[in-house]
Amino acid sequence: MIKKKLAPREDVARRLKIAEGHLRKTIEMVESGIYCVDVLQQTFAVRSAIKKAEEVLLNNHLNSCVVRAMKKNGNDKDQAIAELMEIFKKLD
Repeated sequence: MIKKKLAPREDVARRLKIAEGHLRKTIEMVESGIYCVDVLQQTFAVRSAIKKAEEVLLNNHLNSCVVRAMKKNGNDKDQAIAELMEIFKKLD
């Protein structure tokens, strides 16, 4: 089966919905008193889904917004660099 490549916005939304599902499940597990290690496994799945969504977002931003800003020069270029520096500071 060939998978259709999603547009970045659709891909990010899909991945965030996956994270949302994992998070809902994690909350249910905590409320039900499920074994801590099992809950931790589920929190890892939440983080992984969010990380993948962030990767798609960053890749799309670099290949569209940043490329456009670099071609323009001036304030757009400086702002794009400043924004990227702020993002990179927040990476784990």
